[in-house]
Amino acid sequence: MTAPTRRDDAARPAADVRGRNAHDRWREAVKIRQEWLDHGLSTEPADRQTTERGLTAIYARMSRPRPRFAWVDSPAQAVPLVAGLPTLDELYLRLRNPRASGPSPLASDLAMVASQLRGALSAGVVHVDPELAPARKGKHGERWRELPPAEALRAGVPLGVVLHQGVHTALHRSLAHGFRFAVRTVLTARGPLPVCWYGQQDAAWIAYYDVLHRLGLARYGPDQLDHLGHWAAVARSCGWWWPGEEVCVVVDRPDRIRTEAVPGAWHDEVRLGRDGVRYRDGWHPQPA
Repeated sequence: MTAPTRRDDAARPAADVRGRNAHDRWREAVKIRQEWLDHGLSTEPADRQTTERGLTAIYARMSRPRPRFAWVDSPAQAVPLVAGLPTLDELYLRLRNPRASGPSPLASDLAMVASQLRGALSAGVVHVDPELAPARKGKHGERWRELPPAEALRAGVPLGVVLHQGVHTALHRSLAHGFRFAVRTVLTARGPLPVCWYGQQDAAWIAYYDVLHRLGLARYGPDQLDHLGHWAAVARSCGWWWPGEEVCVVVDRPDRIRTEAVPGAWHDEVRLGRDGVRYRDGWHPQPA
């Protein structure tokens, strides 16, 4: 697969879904979710060319020039290289201080750009997007229960709610709760970690909007599709990354990931097994 095709996968024109019912669409969504879970757990070497092209385009969205890319084999190798970049607490402190001087940190601008994209994508969804506002039912406005998908659809839970639960929430459980939280816990044992993005483990929100578009349940403009395509390319191509003004530190993907099914899960959620991840320099995070 060529790099441009890979980038455009998440922005492909919606298929002709006329005549498909909610159950048909759900079955198609499961296939797409699996594609993204496979990317989130990939142990293939990073596609460096595609990664750098995608990140350069994301930098351009913030009116920043192409950075120099520093590739490392594990998040542990990245830590000394990102010293001095802002932590999440430092970004929040700046937001709360209206008198903060100097230009805003790149990480702050990047968070805003990503948030604006997600808001624009939500606005293109043809139903009320649960990502934007929790979908509710009944005169008392109670939230829809999370049920096994087939049962949920039979019970009248809107397809949009089932898709949010079964794609976005499910992938977040697998790739955030099931993977990156465990790795971050080890890295932060000695102190706060500068703000980073997670590459392949950022797939949950990207996959969700990809699914809606491919099922004909969202309409995005050309600029939004292009922007989403760059984030999708990065998620398909690399591991974690720390954005700096001049240098962007990017982690290669692990060379081993072992997962196990989450007991009682309805959406094929997984989590790291014992000794579940090893990076290309041999680093394998172990809880203290």
